[in-house]
Amino acid sequence: MSYAAAAALQATIYGALSAAPALSGVSIVDAMPPGTTPGTFILIGPEVAVDQSDGTGAGAEHRFTISVISDATGFLTAKSVASAASAAVLAGGLSLTTGHLVSINFQRAVARRLEEGSTRRIDMTFRARVEL
Repeated sequence: MSYAAAAALQATIYGALSAAPALSGVSIVDAMPPGTTPGTFILIGPEVAVDQSDGTGAGAEHRFTISVISDATGFLTAKSVASAASAAVLAGGLSLTTGHLVSINFQRAVARRLEEGSTRRIDMTFRARVEL
């Protein structure tokens, strides 16, 4: 197993999100901004990588989270941004600078209220299979 493609996968996901017209104007970060962060933004979050090597070569399964965090009233804004982010990640045609992206799939989403209901957060988990 190798973790060699992890940075390339994150860069590709960031590129797909940044290029999505439906996400124009939405900040995309990989760390929570300091202090109070009003508005709606996308957080490229945690990842778990598991060995998927076999007799034909090295590979890994990367399970990663993309979160949408919003202080907009209700869930509609967060769900709209999450839908656009999911579509961007799953649109196909993604390529890595290290390794080869075999597949990428949606696994699950969890929507919840934070900070006594004033903030909405949707965590979407995806699974990417990478060959090296």
